[in-house]
Amino acid sequence: MLNIGLTGSISCGKSTVAQMLEDKGAYIIDFDRLAHEVEEPDQPAWRGIVEHFGVQVLRKDRAIDRARLGAVVFSDRKKLEKLNEIVHPAVFEAWQRRIAEIKESHPNAIIISDFPLLVELGMQKSVDLVMLVYIPREEQIRRLMLRNGYSQEEALVRVNSQMSIDDKVPFADIIVNNQGPQAETKAHIDKIWPKLLRKERQKRKAAVSSI
Repeated sequence: MLNIGLTGSISCGKSTVAQMLEDKGAYIIDFDRLAHEVEEPDQPAWRGIVEHFGVQVLRKDRAIDRARLGAVVFSDRKKLEKLNEIVHPAVFEAWQRRIAEIKESHPNAIIISDFPLLVELGMQKSVDLVMLVYIPREEQIRRLMLRNGYSQEEALVRVNSQMSIDDKVPFADIIVNNQGPQAETKAHIDKIWPKLLRKERQKRKAAVSSI
């Protein structure tokens, strides 16, 4: 099994790259999806969020209103840090359970952990390789405005709330430049995939020889 941490920054196209890798046969673990699961009503993370941020971040069905919560935390770093303190432990537990399930049924799996805050949290050692989906900061802002209908100021607030994507480059084992057309990105993934298969085989062989 090879566990790859897929990271980047907001609006850089990680989901697109993850889908391309899934089409190749990778198993995707989406941290945003895990966060949704642990934030469902009456789950521990949900209770922590409501206790700290109040019922005003809930929809009528008691689910977290992520847009409303985002508006609160993205403009205040301390509030964002508090949200992360509440959510991250539950997400990490769910992540480890999912890895164990995949490994048990598919010991030769290539797992892509779509982990936006991998570098910020210093979790690089918890994966075998770090894959960074890269686009320049100016393109991040442009895509975020186009995708979400944000003003330039709103897009800047969200981009500035995260670690600069350029500061993540030194931590990457693999960089996927996603600035151009999707066809170019796909061609890059086509070249990367055989190398990942080879690394997974090498890891399994090393594990067997060390027994």
